[in-house]
Amino acid sequence: MLPDQKLNALVTRHAALERDLAAPLAPETYVKMSREFAELAPVVEAVKAYRDAQRELDGLASLIDDPSTDAEMRAIAEQERPALEARRAALEQELRLALIPKDAMDERNVILEIRAGTGGDEAALFAGDLFRMYERYATNQRWKVEIVTASEGSMGGYKEIIAEIRGRGAFAKLKYESGVHRVQRVPDTESSGRIHTSTATVAVLPEAQDLDIAINDADLKIDTLRSSGAGGQHVNKTESAVRVTHIPSGIVVTMQEDRSQHRNRAKALAVLRTRLYDFERQKQDAARAAQRRGQVGTGDRSERIRTYNYPQGRVSDHRINLTLHKLPQILEGEALGEIIDALVTENQAALLAAEEAN
Repeated sequence: MLPDQKLNALVTRHAALERDLAAPLAPETYVKMSREFAELAPVVEAVKAYRDAQRELDGLASLIDDPSTDAEMRAIAEQERPALEARRAALEQELRLALIPKDAMDERNVILEIRAGTGGDEAALFAGDLFRMYERYATNQRWKVEIVTASEGSMGGYKEIIAEIRGRGAFAKLKYESGVHRVQRVPDTESSGRIHTSTATVAVLPEAQDLDIAINDADLKIDTLRSSGAGGQHVNKTESAVRVTHIPSGIVVTMQEDRSQHRNRAKALAVLRTRLYDFERQKQDAARAAQRRGQVGTGDRSERIRTYNYPQGRVSDHRINLTLHKLPQILEGEALGEIIDALVTENQAALLAAEEAN
């Protein structure tokens, strides 16, 4: 049974918010309270549905236990009880899931970083395949994708690519993608048909906001340099590229995608802010490591999480022992949601178990 005191507190808070939102409020207060009201609404609906089912079940039990109930009515009630008990149990599970504390970052936009790992040119090609997979998945979710910076491989793909993905719930779904992704396939250049193994590292970071991380200008070393790569005469004549070094952490961000030094500097600082924010989050997560360990993994980018096997047409996620023989559909972004949904479900089960153990 769920604790009535906790459920009552949620219903009371929701009613109080509804009442307060009807009064004149400062804009920032209204936004904050509206967000809390919207977050509580589905939980309160789940509470009401669960309690309605419980009352119906209690009424049925009273009818069955009442000596004055005639035999035919009691028999009908006995037939109805198993279905109602199953419905009550399902509603209780839904409510338990709704009560799991939400990750405050879930609604944030995402900074996606993909880097080629072991495997040379083949790893860069694989990094390109992964980026296109996420780009297509994001399009299906109606999110917007914007490349922040990219370094192309000599044979195609990317040595490194950083992109911003903007959309509701982007981090909630993509946060499970952080880690080492492995591909097994025969490269086009391989005449003997030998299977090669290559890797790429994916980092999914919640986009930092100005209030999250304060960066002291004295901690920054900013260098301007000439852009490298394609771009014609322009890149040879102007020092539009920017390299920002955060001295305390040693984090370095180089940005050269834009012809404007000012815009490159702004983009570099935005990426730096997100990396610093992620660094602080990881330190906090390490302090709660026992809670975050589980089958969905730690999200550590040194952890191998998934294998894409081309000869067998399968994708295996090693954290939850899930294998889907849908390699083309996953790389097209269509079936990636099946893996992500399975990871979300597994994480919810782990969180529920942790909540019940406390």
